[in-house]
Amino acid sequence: MLVLSRKKNESIVINDDITIVVVEIRGDKVRLGIEAPKEVPVHRREVYDAIKRNEMPSVEGDSSSETNS
Repeated sequence: MLVLSRKKNESIVINDDITIVVVEIRGDKVRLGIEAPKEVPVHRREVYDAIKRNEMPSVEGDSSSETNS
């Protein structure tokens, strides 16, 4: 993991097309602005994890959907 220090209004560039800007620092919270191409999904980690959980096929669900001929 790369760890960087940034101040308010400073930014980080990833792969020429993603920019992360420190918008605000208030107490123990940091607000970030993220500029990325529309085709690049950007999610908070808990939302990303929920999406991945919902994408995983259920083992029971797959076998119960089969029909016998």
